[in-house]
Amino acid sequence: MSERGAVKVLHVVGARPNFMKVAPVMRGMAAREGRFEQRLVHTGQHYDAAMSQVFFDELGITPPDDNLEVGSGSHAAQTAEIMLRFEPVIEAFRPDWLVVVGDVNSTMAATLVAAKIGVRTAHVEAGLRSFDRGMPEEINRLVTDALADLLLTPSPDADLNLRNEGVPESRIRQVGNVMIDTLAANLERARERQAPRRFGLEPRRYVYVTLHRPSNVDTQESLAAIASCLLDVSRRAPVVFPVHPRTRQRLHDFGLLESLASAASVKLIEPVGYLDSIGLAEAAACVLTDSGGLQEETTFLRVPCLTLRPNTERPITISEGSNRLTTLRALRDDLDLALARRAAGEAFPCPALWDGKASERVADALLSA
Repeated sequence: MSERGAVKVLHVVGARPNFMKVAPVMRGMAAREGRFEQRLVHTGQHYDAAMSQVFFDELGITPPDDNLEVGSGSHAAQTAEIMLRFEPVIEAFRPDWLVVVGDVNSTMAATLVAAKIGVRTAHVEAGLRSFDRGMPEEINRLVTDALADLLLTPSPDADLNLRNEGVPESRIRQVGNVMIDTLAANLERARERQAPRRFGLEPRRYVYVTLHRPSNVDTQESLAAIASCLLDVSRRAPVVFPVHPRTRQRLHDFGLLESLASAASVKLIEPVGYLDSIGLAEAAACVLTDSGGLQEETTFLRVPCLTLRPNTERPITISEGSNRLTTLRALRDDLDLALARRAAGEAFPCPALWDGKASERVADALLSA
């Protein structure tokens, strides 16, 4: 602890999804005045002003105390570089707790460093599993949870996964979903920006698309099939597609960009910030994504979501939410079904503890650990 008796906490973020998770956690700790001393490290695993800085600005996160500026690279090279640059930071600050969020390389790398030098780690969003070790994120999740001292889970399925892996109950705390804290806190601001209107879209009449995973965009066969489906559905409902730079390059490389860009009902736009993404998702007829975050956000917003992946580490969004896994073969039919569900006003539940107060439970868990 610090000289003032506060619990010293070192937070680590490395990529866009982390920002939405760490923001409410830091606010939750700051609200307990004098109980926590916090420091934020940005590893720079992913950094682009258009795709990262906007999240700090919109979510009101103070600039990181340390930016390691690691940059891109292979998984091994990036993980090693994060460890090398992070070790002096944690050694100098000597926190009572390292708090890591999500499942990116920075999450695992920072946890490895902390475990080696004896600093306790709390993992926010612990216990999620896709059961697909072909996903780098799954390896990060498994290693992080094996080493972390306190596993802060978003849902009952995550608790069960950890128990099945032999984790003792004393290390598990179900706190709810911190992503929903950020969403609930920013929903009105997102609505005020009127993103659908700015992009010329009629609420509940368009499809919102975000795709970037290599399995979907890195091969011509899969990306061509996706482009064909988007052109087809655009004849029934406009499509708005903020195109990740990687995806745009692949569309260009495979000769698919021109046909999509010239379609009257397909809007290929630049990547959007968090608030506009929420605004576009809430007002959509349905969402097509391969993002983990949007699976959760659409569940809270009660918007039909199609996840173009063979599995999900967030099965509760399927069993208790509006999410559905789809494939290239089934995509056309699933899009039609999702549009029909929205038009019919089908009601969807929302999981317990996805109530905007998960960050408060995170702070309490660290104070009582």
